[in-house]
Amino acid sequence: MLRMPSCLLKLTRVVLSHKPCALFILIFVFVSFAYIKLYWGIEEDPKSHGPTYSLSAEIGCAHYVPSPLDTAGGPSPSTGNVFFVETSEQTSPSYLFSCSVESAARSHPTSRVVVLMKGLAKGNASLPKHWAFSLLSCFPNVEIQPLDLTEFFSGTPLAQWFQQPQRQQEPHFLHVLSDACRIVLMWKFGGIYLDTDFIVLKNLQNLTNALGIQDDNELNGAFLSFKAKHKFMELCMQDFVQNYNGWVWGHQGPGLLTRVFKKWCSLETIKSMSCRGVSALAREVVYPIPWQNWKKLFEAVTVLELQELLKSTYAVHIWNKLSHETKLEIPSQALLAQLYSQFCPATYAKMKQD
Repeated sequence: MLRMPSCLLKLTRVVLSHKPCALFILIFVFVSFAYIKLYWGIEEDPKSHGPTYSLSAEIGCAHYVPSPLDTAGGPSPSTGNVFFVETSEQTSPSYLFSCSVESAARSHPTSRVVVLMKGLAKGNASLPKHWAFSLLSCFPNVEIQPLDLTEFFSGTPLAQWFQQPQRQQEPHFLHVLSDACRIVLMWKFGGIYLDTDFIVLKNLQNLTNALGIQDDNELNGAFLSFKAKHKFMELCMQDFVQNYNGWVWGHQGPGLLTRVFKKWCSLETIKSMSCRGVSALAREVVYPIPWQNWKKLFEAVTVLELQELLKSTYAVHIWNKLSHETKLEIPSQALLAQLYSQFCPATYAKMKQD
């Protein structure tokens, strides 16, 4: 409670014995004093000065963040980071984006989950106001950072490629840019990379120097896990520049990884295997639903069917490029709805609320 200074108390005694207009002046002075004290108190609160892109929690977190009991008995602590990258100017995350980050944060409680976003300007103190940023602030291991692409590509074979302005006129530039970012990210920093249309079911840290098979003929880079400065990622950067073709869909993504892995292992066709320290994971590990069958995500499944389907699965790719316009009933027994419910319950609660 604010305490009135002694000078104001004396003034009060004087005013009460004089005209009513003087009483009005006293009330005005007191209210002004109280307002100034309150204003100064807010401005001087050290909690109001957060770090760069601090996440402000406007959503109650009590039921969102996993407690220590939820993570007990899990994998040993790891310092490997989990990365997501947004190469467009988008700063209004979708439900799926939020679910991807939330599910990764829940399944990797001892790892930093870093979201790099090109649309965020460097130096700002707070994120744009959006429910997803507020929700993700409930997870202490989630960090959202601006992505400076010139700085990011510096010191790599892709630096000169990025500086060529005509690249931005290519029809698949944003996707090619994403392909470039993930291989540079793995080479520079190592850790785990995930597209923002994954739902993570299990801790991925034991899948080291690995990528996934999406079908019988091709690998996919939506999931990557490599140690920093790995030779395989160095070869990927070299192939990116030497065999560049931004006009063919997937040439710099799945096509590139498939080309390099075949050379790495001296293969004619892709198969689940490990050679020279790099593993091509079986399709069910991270791509249990083939892109050709993406509609299965919106079909009802029983709990037993779900358990059987995901028995050997670490993460599920949602194929957002194909599925984003399909309406998902919430709540429902659809496979995708059940994945939301179990692995990103905070996002799921927001979906139900909306």
